[in-house]
Amino acid sequence: MPLAPFRSMGALAHRLTTPLLMIAAMGAAAPAMAEGAPAGCTGPVSPHWINVVVEDVRNDNGQIAITLYADDSSKFLVKHGSLYVGRTKAVAGTTNTCIYLPKNGVWVLALYHDENANGKFDLTSFKMPAEGYGFSNNPPTLLGLPTFNSVRINIARDGMTSHIKMKYP
Repeated sequence: MPLAPFRSMGALAHRLTTPLLMIAAMGAAAPAMAEGAPAGCTGPVSPHWINVVVEDVRNDNGQIAITLYADDSSKFLVKHGSLYVGRTKAVAGTTNTCIYLPKNGVWVLALYHDENANGKFDLTSFKMPAEGYGFSNNPPTLLGLPTFNSVRINIARDGMTSHIKMKYP
């Protein structure tokens, strides 16, 4: 870039520094959105989040997938019905993680232990779960999928904790 249009190096420095300061200021604002959230939260960054304690994790293989659903029964467990899926490394016994929320309110969490890390919830040839799973509020699942009302969780403030027990086939 020719220097002729600038009267001095100070003017050049000013023209270069001002955009850099603006970029730095924008970058500095992003972490403030998630202030207070633990490191490693998953999902799109937001000022709202919930801690998730995943209990009874069988092993360290793969990852724990946390699916967030809005408070809408017509979208619960249907293809493309979730808002997003966050993932965290599985830790045998208890996996501690958190997920960002678009806002505080009523949500549903559905988890599975993606032991082979293939990015999907594997089923047997009989369409039964082949991997561990769990839901917010730990509803019974012996007779099939839980009801929508049994898995709704009211997240009234940031930093609340939900304990979810994994169930394995």
